[in-house]
Amino acid sequence: MLAIKNARLHTIENEVISDGVLLINDDGKISDIGKSVEIPENARVIDAGARDVTPGIIEAHCHAGVHEEGLGWEGNDGNEATDPITPQMRAIDGANPEDKAFSFFREAGVTAAQITPGSANLIGGTQFTVKCKKAKIIEEMVMTDPSGMKAALGENPKRVYAKKGPSTRMGNAAKMRQSLQKAKDYVSKKDESDDENGNGGKVDEKMEALEPVIRGEIPLRIHSHRADDMATAIRIAEEFDIKYTIEHATQAFKIPEYLKEKNVFCAVGPSLMFEGKVECRGNGFESAVALYETGAKFCLTNDHPVVHARNLRAAAGILSSHGVEDEDALATVTLRAAEHMGLEDRMGSLEVGKDADVVIWSGDPLDARTFADLTIIDGQIVFERE
Repeated sequence: MLAIKNARLHTIENEVISDGVLLINDDGKISDIGKSVEIPENARVIDAGARDVTPGIIEAHCHAGVHEEGLGWEGNDGNEATDPITPQMRAIDGANPEDKAFSFFREAGVTAAQITPGSANLIGGTQFTVKCKKAKIIEEMVMTDPSGMKAALGENPKRVYAKKGPSTRMGNAAKMRQSLQKAKDYVSKKDESDDENGNGGKVDEKMEALEPVIRGEIPLRIHSHRADDMATAIRIAEEFDIKYTIEHATQAFKIPEYLKEKNVFCAVGPSLMFEGKVECRGNGFESAVALYETGAKFCLTNDHPVVHARNLRAAAGILSSHGVEDEDALATVTLRAAEHMGLEDRMGSLEVGKDADVVIWSGDPLDARTFADLTIIDGQIVFERE
């Protein structure tokens, strides 16, 4: 049993509790929270000294482990750029749990992440979610696998496959439709067949990988920067009646009402990045602010390592300087990120029954001058600042 007392608790879902107590049980879950919580005699007690305590920071879209810290091609395993359609690829197979990034995450209060293939391919493979704890085997970190299927529109696929195609946005869309239609037909044959796996006993590994997308079991997470690419992503997803999210949404500021109307969940960012290519024109915090003011669903991402995830909290701080309420800004890298990953029932807020992923901060969590003093994952202290 672990007890944090004398804390300013940012519950995220409810009010901020001053001089509060947070209890963590031996199963690594939050067992009680409030001002008048009785601390058991056998509990290890941490006095927060009136410091701010929040849920762990969550990076909802990153490439940690598959694009390793401080390495070049040797640690870049996120894009199988030999075919524009590679749904059979699994990010978990390319992820190194000993990537130094995870250590930096813990030091910065980042406790969970969704790891995804890169955006070279139209359909690039499955994603998975992890707790950012120390491990030598990636399965020791995994929460959900798969958590989505990575897809991409816009500049990246047409640049990478310019010589053999597709080489245009039209080609991107057509190739994605073709693959989804083939998968839909494949699934229909399986459902209509008396054969155990349908299709005359023939297994197509690409179609098998896309089956959970067609059945609505996992979302297609579509990399889209430009407003017209976002509209294409929505158009295709609706044609096939599949779950989907928009990743990056750089020009969401142009169509926030449309995104709200379509009930799209966007992972916005990295907003701290410079305009590195044409489709990123308008990059900044305008899109996040527009979605917030419109009431559309979104979280922030730093797209680590494009911008390091240890700076994700700084992005939330800048968002708060643009008129977003402080607790709402903090939610974009905690509870909203958990919702984007489909894990809001486990993490993202300080609530009884949720995983004890908790950070004690040296100051205001939205202040760039603040440090993570103590990081806890699943009730275990994984980092303590000297």
